[in-house]
Order: sequence, then C-alpha cells, then structure tokens
Amino acid sequence: MSEERLWKFKKPEWMNSIMARSAGVYAAGALFSLAFFVMVDAAVFSHSPLNGSDPPIHITFIDWLPLIFSSLGMLIINSIEKTRLSADSFSYSGSGVAWKARVVLFLGFASLAGGMAGGVTVLVLKYVVPGTVWPTLYMGVANVASNGLVMLSSVVLWVSQNMEDEYAYNLAL
Repeated sequence: MSEERLWKFKKPEWMNSIMARSAGVYAAGALFSLAFFVMVDAAVFSHSPLNGSDPPIHITFIDWLPLIFSSLGMLIINSIEKTRLSADSFSYSGSGVAWKARVVLFLGFASLAGGMAGGVTVLVLKYVVPGTVWPTLYMGVANVASNGLVMLSSVVLWVSQNMEDEYAYNLAL
C-alpha cells in the first residue's frame, strides 16, 4: 500500500467501471428532471381549482428564482474538472489555474446553497407565516424539495463525472 494514501481502505473496483459512471450520469439526469417535474407540478396545482375554488396563493416568478439559482450553481459546479482544482500548471490560461477554479467552484456552491436558502425562505414567508393548510402548503414544500433534488443531482453528477475509468487518457507533454 502506498504511503501517500490518506485512507487505509482501497477504492472499490466497481467505481472504476464505465457502467458505474454512466449509471451516475443517468441518475443525476433523472434527479434533475424530477426536480423540475415537482416544481412544474406545484405551478400547475397553484392554478387549478382546489375543492371547487381557486387556491389563495399562486406560484409566481419569485417561487422559481431559487430553482433557477440552484440550477445555475449545478451548471457552474459541474463545468469544472477535478484535475484543475489540485494541479497548478502554466499551460492553461496562465498561472493560478487551481486558484481560479476554486473560486469558481465556491461561487457554484454559493449559488446552490443560495437557491436552497431561497426555497426555505419562500416556504416560510409565503406559506408558513400566513398559516396556509396542507394542500396549499405543498407548493412551498415542493420548492424546497426541488432545490434539494437539484443539490443531490449536482453531487451525483460531480462524483460520476470525476470517476476515473480504464478509458480515460491522460495527455501530458
């Protein structure tokens, strides 16, 4: 065992397979689409008659903003290669590549966390404080759930994209 290892246990072999990587990417896509389905379902529910009457609260653009920020954070986080975070090289757009990648990664995580915080804020201020009951409260819970699903999707995609497999080539001069 190498002395440079941090942990005593080896990584399982199935994590290096192309099938695990593909399954992770598909699972992340399924979670992301489920997140948008939950939010669209809440938006459709807010404009449908509830027990013969219109719901007192409707989904507006403010309700969509947390999901937009979470999706933007997911896009930013998964556009960064894991190798750019650790190795600082002078061959790719000058010096300080790792520092720049870390700053952009932080902004992505901040956008993801801001989306979740915005979803919780919308839930509390728009649905909990006025004291809405469950069928209407579902719209706020759906907002938080969709942001949580985008966060989970981002983690799954990050891990699955950055797994090394036998088909990966390292080109270094």
